[in-house]
Amino acid sequence: MKILVLNGPNLNLLGTREPEIYGHETLADIETEMKAVCPEVEIEFRQSNAESDLITWIGAARGQFDGIIINPAALTHTSLGVCDALKAVADVVPAVEVHLSNTHKREEIRHTSLTASACIGQIMGFQGFGYTLALRALVNRLERS
Repeated sequence: MKILVLNGPNLNLLGTREPEIYGHETLADIETEMKAVCPEVEIEFRQSNAESDLITWIGAARGQFDGIIINPAALTHTSLGVCDALKAVADVVPAVEVHLSNTHKREEIRHTSLTASACIGQIMGFQGFGYTLALRALVNRLERS
């Protein structure tokens, strides 16, 4: 089983950017934890500050990956392009949306996710551990389908 983990804008700054909201873990820490929890799953981690990279990677996932875990970051609230890309592959590459913070406890603009409707589920508010929860949920869904 192969899972693509996509990370959007500014997530390369994890560990130093607003740790009271996002925690002290880096993306490398989160990747290491995910691989330790599910060593039988091949996990490919990617991060970009460019919306077009995320859209391209999602579109190319068909036939290469069994599922996607995505933290679109701020693009969650603004990107119809990311949403459309997720919908375009959803029939064969299901996605789970993950957020480090509980976006519903933050500014009102963060309460709406344009990308959630293209995902089989959403996990938020558990900082880096949310990625592990998303991985377990996605693997469970893939194994049952």
